[in-house]
Amino acid sequence: MAPTPHQSKTAKAKLIAGGKQPKARITRYLKTTESQLVEGAKTSLLLKGIRCSDGMSTVLKDMRSVQSPHAKLLTKNNMIVPFDDAGQQSLEFLTTKNDAALFALASHNKKRPNNLVMGRTFDRRILDMVELGILQYRSLNDFGGLPKKRLGSKPLLQFVGDSWSSDINLKRLQNLLMDFYRGDPVDSLILSGLDHVMVFTAAETSLGGQELHPVIHQRTYYMKLKKDPKGGKAPVPYLTPSGPDMDFKVRRTQFASPDLWKLAMKQPASVKAKKKKNQTTNIFGETIGRLHLERQDIEKERAKKAKALRLAEKLEKEEEGAAVESELGRETEQMSSEFKQAYGFAPDV
Repeated sequence: MAPTPHQSKTAKAKLIAGGKQPKARITRYLKTTESQLVEGAKTSLLLKGIRCSDGMSTVLKDMRSVQSPHAKLLTKNNMIVPFDDAGQQSLEFLTTKNDAALFALASHNKKRPNNLVMGRTFDRRILDMVELGILQYRSLNDFGGLPKKRLGSKPLLQFVGDSWSSDINLKRLQNLLMDFYRGDPVDSLILSGLDHVMVFTAAETSLGGQELHPVIHQRTYYMKLKKDPKGGKAPVPYLTPSGPDMDFKVRRTQFASPDLWKLAMKQPASVKAKKKKNQTTNIFGETIGRLHLERQDIEKERAKKAKALRLAEKLEKEEEGAAVESELGRETEQMSSEFKQAYGFAPDV
C-alpha cells in the first residue's frame, strides 16, 4: 500500500532530521518546498559535466547573466551522464538540494562536442530533457560596448518557422525554452519594462533529398522604444544585437509520458477561471452578453397615449355604442311586430 502524503512528508522530515522528531526549522523549510497555488519564478541550476571546455563554460555564464537573478551556477565538474538512471538520480538530488526546477548541463567530448542538456523537473523527478549540439556561439563579451538588458527584465520570445507547430519534438522544446526564459510570472506589463527580444528561428535542412534535424538560430536583441515618426500612438521598437547568439540542433530527447505530462499540466480547481454563462468574446476582443427575459405581452402594456389617439379612441367607442343601440332598437321593433301578429295587440314597452 502506497504511503499517504502526510506519511511521506513525515518520513522525509525524519530523514532530514536524522531519524529524530523534526525541529521547527526543518518543518518551516519543508513547508516552503510544498506545491503552491500560485508559484513564482523557477530557479535554474547550471552545472558542468564530466568534461567541460572553456567555450561551454562561457555558455553557462551567459545563461546565468540572462536568467539572473533566478539562476545558480556550479563551478565544479560533476560525474553525471544525464541520460542514464544514475545520472538522473544525481540531477534530481542536486535540483532538490538547490531548490531548482530547471537545469542545464554543459559538457564537451569527442563523440558529442559542445553538448548542452536542458531539462526540468516535476515533483522532484526528471520531467523531460533535450540534448542540444551547439554549432556556433557568440557570447556577451563579443558584443562589448553595446547596451544590455536590465536585471530581472522579461524577454519577448518569438519563434519563427513552421517546424515549431508541425514537429512534436520542437513543440516540446518550445515549451521548455519558454519555461527557461520567462522569468517572473506577471499579470500585466508596461511598455517601458520591455527591453530585449529573443528570436528562435527553425531552419529546415536536407541532405540528398532527406530531411535532417532543423538548425535553430537563437538571436538576442536589445529593444528601445521610440516615438513613431509617422505620428502613431504606439511606440516603434528599434533593435540592436546584444547577444548571446547561438546556432544549435537537437541531438537527443527524453520527454515525459502522456500520463506524467497530463499530471504535470493539471491545475487546481481554485486557480482555473470559472466560465461565465451567457458571455462570449468576439474576434475583436469585445465582450458580448446575452440576457434571458420573460415573454412580454404588448397588448397588456399600459402606456401614455397621445391626445389625438385618445380622441380617436373616444370617437370610435361612441360610434360602436351608437351601432349597438341601433341594433337593439331594430330587434325590439321586430319582436313587437311579431307579438302583435300573434296576439292582436302590441306589448307594453
